Amino acid sequence: MKILNSTSRPVLAAALLSLALLASAFALKSKPKPKKSAVVYVCACLGSQSCSCMTEAKTEGPCACGSRGGPPMKAVPAKCAWAIHDRQALSH
Repeated sequence: MKILNSTSRPVLAAALLSLALLASAFALKSKPKPKKSAVVYVCACLGSQSCSCMTEAKTEGPCACGSRGGPPMKAVPAKCAWAIHDRQALSH
């Protein structure tokens, strides 16, 4: 006794393919998008500008200056002139 005849196989294959596509489309939509932080931390050795190290980080911590680490980094807006200048200088 045959369970599937020759006409029901393509229908079953199409149904399984449709379910797989729907599941993958749902999985892609349900992933949370990473949030961009509005604040970055920059080297503040010179007070209002970076020294030659131009350290920038997403989290607080000491500057990368020197062998022991430098002073604590300063929180600034990611789109401020200070941070943008450092990123542009480092990209060249």
